[in-house]
Amino acid sequence: MANVSLLAVGVVPAARHWSGGVRPVEPTPGRFRTDIQALRAVAVGLVVANHLWPAALPGGFVGVDVFFVISGFLISSHLFREIQASGRVRLAAFYSRRARRLFPAAFLVLGAAMLLAVLFLPYPRWGATAKEVLASVFYAENWLLAAKSVDYSAMTESASAVQHYWSLSVEEQFYLFWPLALVLVAAVSRRVRSAPDRMLLAVVVLAAAVSFAGSIYMTQTRPEQAYFVTPVRVWEFAAGAVVALAGVRGMGRPARNVLAVTGFAMIIASALTNGPETAFPGWTAVVPVAGTALVIVAGTGAGRLQHSRVTALPPVQFLGKISYSLYLWHWPLIVAAPFVLGEVPTGPHKLAILVLSLLLAWATKQWVEDRWIVRRGGRRQLVKGNGFRRPVAGMAVVAAVACLVAGAGQLKESQAIELAAAGAAGPCYGTAAVGNRDCGDPFAIPVAVPDMSDDNGYWHVPERCGKVPDRLLEGGGPSSCDFSDGDPDAETVWIAGDSHAQHWIATVLALAEERGWNAKWTTLGGCPLLDGVPLVSFNGGILDQIDRDKCARWSRLTVDAIEADRPAKVFVSMYAEQEFIDDGTGRGQDDQFEDGLMRVWQRWTDAGTTVFPIIDPPLNASVRDGDCIVRHAATPADCAVPREEAMAMNPVSRAAERMDSDMIRLLDFTDYFCDLHDCYAAVGGVAVYYDATHLNSTFARTMAPALGKELD
Repeated sequence: MANVSLLAVGVVPAARHWSGGVRPVEPTPGRFRTDIQALRAVAVGLVVANHLWPAALPGGFVGVDVFFVISGFLISSHLFREIQASGRVRLAAFYSRRARRLFPAAFLVLGAAMLLAVLFLPYPRWGATAKEVLASVFYAENWLLAAKSVDYSAMTESASAVQHYWSLSVEEQFYLFWPLALVLVAAVSRRVRSAPDRMLLAVVVLAAAVSFAGSIYMTQTRPEQAYFVTPVRVWEFAAGAVVALAGVRGMGRPARNVLAVTGFAMIIASALTNGPETAFPGWTAVVPVAGTALVIVAGTGAGRLQHSRVTALPPVQFLGKISYSLYLWHWPLIVAAPFVLGEVPTGPHKLAILVLSLLLAWATKQWVEDRWIVRRGGRRQLVKGNGFRRPVAGMAVVAAVACLVAGAGQLKESQAIELAAAGAAGPCYGTAAVGNRDCGDPFAIPVAVPDMSDDNGYWHVPERCGKVPDRLLEGGGPSSCDFSDGDPDAETVWIAGDSHAQHWIATVLALAEERGWNAKWTTLGGCPLLDGVPLVSFNGGILDQIDRDKCARWSRLTVDAIEADRPAKVFVSMYAEQEFIDDGTGRGQDDQFEDGLMRVWQRWTDAGTTVFPIIDPPLNASVRDGDCIVRHAATPADCAVPREEAMAMNPVSRAAERMDSDMIRLLDFTDYFCDLHDCYAAVGGVAVYYDATHLNSTFARTMAPALGKELD
C-alpha cells in the first residue's frame, strides 16, 4: 500500500541563498519536475499492480516508501523556503491548504466505499468498514491497523475497503508535527545566533537517524506494528527533507544520468525482490528510499536527463497526475469486486478494475481535486478562502454516515441471529444432516445465514457461563463453566490449546451442559501446547523473545494446572501445521513437535486423565476463497475442494498414534466436513467457518452430538 497525497505540489519555487554553507536545493525557478511526477507514476503503478497481481509483483508495496520520500522533499522544500524568507511558517495557511487539497477526494472515496459495502459486502463487514472509515476520516487508520496486528482474533479478518488509508494517516500525522518542529528549530537557531540552515540540517539528520534505528528495532521485534506506526516511518520523510535542504550541487549531467537510472533501478528491483515474508520497513526499506532520493537529487540541476525520453511521456505524466485519486479508488473496487462478480476476479476482471479505477481517478482529478486549483501566472495554486469550514464539515458528514452504516449492520446481525435460531430446531441443521438419508446431500443444503458476525465468533461462549476470565498466566485459574449443579460425582473436563482449541469450546460446552460437566478452559492464540519448547514462529510471523517466553510459560502453567486438577478428560487442539518450534536439538520439525506433545500427554495420563487430541478441521482460506459461501449460499457445494488439498498433515494425530495408549483417544471429525472426495464449507445449511481458519461457534455447537458419540 502506498500514500500519494502530495500531488498538490508540482512546482518547487526558487529561493534566496541562506547565510550558512548549506541552502535548500534550488532547481530552475518555476520548473515543473517531470521526474517527480514520473516517480509518482512508478509508485502508484507498483502499488496497484501489487494489489491486482500480487504474485507477479510481490514487493509493490515499496511504492509507499517512494511517496513518503517525495512528500518529505516537497513539503520540506516549501517550509525551508518560507522559514528562509520570513523566519516563520504560516501554520494556519499551511494546514488549510493541505486540508482543502486532500480532503475532498479522500472523503468522496470514503463515502463511495461505504456505499459499496452496503450494496455488495456481507452485513458483518458494514460495522468493520464503518469503524475504519471513522479512523480514516480522522487520519488514525494506521494506529487502528497497528492495534489489530497484535490482536490475535483480528489477524484473520478480511481486508476492509478503506484500510489503504493507513498511509494517508501516516502522512497527515507527519504534516501535523513536521512544520511545528522546523519552526521550533529555526526559533532556537535565532536565539543562539546559529545559522538556521545548519541547525535545520543537523536536526533533520538526527530525526532520521533516531527514526531509522527505531524502525530497525521494531521491524525485528514487532514487524506487524512496525509497518503501520508513524515514528518508524519518519526517517523516510526525513530522507526527502535532507535532499531538499542539502542536495548535491555542481554535478555534471553524465553523473546525474547515472544517479537517476540507478535510483529507478533500485526502486524496481526492490519491488521485484521483496514480498510478504520480507521484514519491512527496517533495513530493507533503505533500497527504495535511497533510490527515490537519487532520482530527486539527479533532477535538481538544469537540463533534461536521458530518462526523460520515457518519464516525460504524456502517459507517464498522466499517471503521475492522477495518482492520488487512483490510489484512493483502486482498493475499494478490488475489495468489492468478488461480491459484485460473484466469483474471484480473473485476469480480464482485473483489467476491467484497472480501467474503471483510471476512469474514476481521472474524473475525480478533474472535478474534485482541480476544483480547488486555479492558474495564476502559469502556476497552479489552491483557491483561497473557506479556511477549515468545508473540510471540517466534510469530516462531520462522513463520520455521521459511518455511524448510520454501523447501526444498520447491527440491525441486520440481530435479524440474522433470530433466523439462525429458528433454523436450529430443524432435523437437518448442521451436522445432524450427516448420515441422515431424509436430509439428502448434507453438503448441498442452501445456507440461510452465510454471513458470520461476532455472535458466531469462535470465542463465543453461552451466556449462562458468564465472563470468567482466563487468568492462568497471571497466577490465577482458567476460564470455567460449571454445569454440575453441585453434583460431587460430576466429571471435570478441560479444553486447552491455541485458538483452534478455542473454536471447539462451543462444542464441548454444549455437551457439558447436556451431561452436567464442570468445564474449564485455557487458550493462547498462536501458541502450541507443548512441553516447554519455545515458539519461534506461527503463521509465518517471527515472534520476539517476549512472546516466546509468554508462550513457553503459559504451556508450563497449563500442563501443571491440568496435572494437578486431574480432570476426567482433557480436549486438546492446535493449528499445528502452521506452528513451528525449536528445541535446540536440530532434529526435524515433525519429531520435535510430536515429542513435545507426547511428553505433555504422558504427564496427564500418568495422573489418570484421558487425553482427547482433536484433528484440525480441513483448511479453509488457504485452499478456497474465504468468502465463497457468502457468494454461493444457495449452492454451497460450489465451494468444495478436493479432500487431499484440504486435509493437512498434522503432528497431533501422529503423536497420538505413536503413543498407542488407551488413555489417548484421537478425535477425527473429518467425515462431518468431507465426503470421500471433497471437503466443504457448509454442512446441513450452516456455514462451517467464521474466518480464514476457525470454525464458527454456531456450527461448532452442532458438533456436540458427534462428540458425544465419540466419547460413548
